[in-house]
Amino acid sequence: MTTHRPVTLITGASGGIGSALAHALAPTHDLILSGRGGAALERLCAELGAQPLPLDLTRPETFEGALGGLGRVTNLVHNAGVVDLGAVADQPHDLWTRTLAVNTVAPAELTRVLLPRVRAEQGVVVFVNSGAGLRANAGWGSYAASKFALRALADALREEEAPHGVRVTSVYPGRTATPMQEKVRTQEGAPYTPEAFIQPETVAATIAFALNAPRDATLPDLSVRPGPQVSRPHEAGA
Repeated sequence: MTTHRPVTLITGASGGIGSALAHALAPTHDLILSGRGGAALERLCAELGAQPLPLDLTRPETFEGALGGLGRVTNLVHNAGVVDLGAVADQPHDLWTRTLAVNTVAPAELTRVLLPRVRAEQGVVVFVNSGAGLRANAGWGSYAASKFALRALADALREEEAPHGVRVTSVYPGRTATPMQEKVRTQEGAPYTPEAFIQPETVAATIAFALNAPRDATLPDLSVRPGPQVSRPHEAGA
């Protein structure tokens, strides 16, 4: 019996967690890396020998045509997302529509189109959620709403696909040192200090663990929070 390497499709692969995950999986997985296209995605695919898949996540209606030529897909990692902070009183409907389209509708449609392939491989679907998918704070309404909905999508999919041998995991990272976090800190009017946040490689290692877990286990929800910041004596002025 021939053993095939798993084929893993990662959205939002050009930077941050997506790029770190691609590097982590490249030695053992064949990769399909999705993004908006451009030089960063091309360089990453060339470096890792991956297949590029440009997708416009604001237009889920285009996915079926764009994905028609794909072969095997074992695992699907929904990592792409957008965030714009603001009060409910200030954010117009088009911003809500874009946020929900990219963060919730696009993963739902991408999953729907690829499910026959993932079922055939008894693969894993991973939704990279957020702490905002568990708690909504002031100024985070549109983003949190999209992530609460993403959690519901994952929970429903998990029950629906269990009979097909498909495992579904939601990962809830805390603040991670990515370009998205840099944008958030700018919107908050606060400094961006990457060393204070979780490193993308750490979140990538958590996702890789879920993808590679033995078949006798499923990991429904994984939260990743910053580790304790322990000061050395000389740093504390001792």
